[in-house]
Amino acid sequence: MSVDGIATALKRVQSVFQRRPEAGLSEDAPALSRWTGGMRVVTQHTDGHEVSTDMPLELGGSGDQVTPGWLMRAGLASCTATRIAMAAAAEGIVLDLLEVEAGSRSDARGLLGMSESDGRPVPAGPLDMRLRVRLSAHGVAADRLRELVEASCRHSPVGDAIETALPIELQIDVPPH
Repeated sequence: MSVDGIATALKRVQSVFQRRPEAGLSEDAPALSRWTGGMRVVTQHTDGHEVSTDMPLELGGSGDQVTPGWLMRAGLASCTATRIAMAAAAEGIVLDLLEVEAGSRSDARGLLGMSESDGRPVPAGPLDMRLRVRLSAHGVAADRLRELVEASCRHSPVGDAIETALPIELQIDVPPH
């Protein structure tokens, strides 16, 4: 879709949400993960799309698929890039380049449930996360592009979920044998 087409679509949706704020609230599509043996898991979207994950060899996996942690970083990078592209289109900015790289640093001892020497548990999740954004748009000042990226990052749903550490409601079903 063209920049103008995206801008028109965004304005139309924003207009609806201004008139009917409740229209903005929706249940997100669930992700259903099924263990398929070893350390392999296949996760399916309700529309049928699937993605497989596995763990590296040193953690008992085959190492031939991406890890769940990489998918989290991929989601962050993709969501951030999408939000930047949306903001640029809404402002009539035609991007020539947009790359977002999400990185993190983790301690695998946390995944294994290990503790520090003083007894404190090692965190299972990333210890830190970072985003690197490269972008250009002919005729648009670097400061304007930086502002666009910073504003977009404040409205990226995946980034927001990571930064606000949303609590997870856990439901466990154990079917009888």
